[in-house]
Amino acid sequence: MGVGDDFSKFKENYKITIELISSISYRYKRITRQLNSDFWTTNSETAHSLYVGSYGSDTAAKGISDLDIAFILPNADYHKYNAYQNNGQSALLQAVKKSIQKTYSTSESFGDGQVVVITFTDGLTFEVLPVFENKDSDSFTYPNANAGGSWKVCNPRAEMAAVSKRSDATNTNMKYLARMARIWCKHCDVPMSGMLIDTLGYQFIETHEHRDKSFLYHDWMMRDFFDFLSKQDQQKTYWRAPGSGSSVARKGIFEFRARSAYLRACEAIAFDDKEWSRRQKWREVFGSLYPG
Repeated sequence: MGVGDDFSKFKENYKITIELISSISYRYKRITRQLNSDFWTTNSETAHSLYVGSYGSDTAAKGISDLDIAFILPNADYHKYNAYQNNGQSALLQAVKKSIQKTYSTSESFGDGQVVVITFTDGLTFEVLPVFENKDSDSFTYPNANAGGSWKVCNPRAEMAAVSKRSDATNTNMKYLARMARIWCKHCDVPMSGMLIDTLGYQFIETHEHRDKSFLYHDWMMRDFFDFLSKQDQQKTYWRAPGSGSSVARKGIFEFRARSAYLRACEAIAFDDKEWSRRQKWREVFGSLYPG
């Protein structure tokens, strides 16, 4: 097979399986139904709830372990918990936790400053962010129980819309790039969050000369993206998320591993007519999900 065929097969290997999608949906609906029952007096499995993060942006890849959900609460609850003298945000998280535990009573469920975390025995973790809709925009207000309690603002809808729009403009390559970068990060233990991958991928692909090309160009696209990552300012501590402009923090120094991946990519491309050698170099970058 040629390079395009390899990257097309790689895409099939790194996508999330139908079985996992079904399992995620089942748990999402049960959590949403319980929260709706307690906070909205409805049994809907979908109302007032949305996937956010990489799964919501459709940039997640095989091996995903963390699912982010935003659950919209009635505005009356904001006024209720905001009136608390001491950390109403923590009390709100506890109320959401108690609701979820009615459905997943055996799961490890706890407040983590801003979210309620449910850890399942198969390794999946759901992080539920309780939010209130802001009337003047698509943004949300959410509780932060740390340091005595405060309210913060986020706008995942704008972030997901920006990624979707750029992906549409690049023949889905924005999402393909983000998924491949996640596989690389996991295989090579690169300290980058999914949000930072999406943010830098969004910036890079806007002007990449092959941004809307087929799988045949994915080797050049990834080579150039690794080069782009390797040249980031190591002193920089945060970037601005697409759509929302929210701060996306650095987890660690990723530039050296990106440089290494760039060099391996260059070697792989030089082996264009040597199928086995080419594939082995890409497997050094992506691991066993890349065709061998």
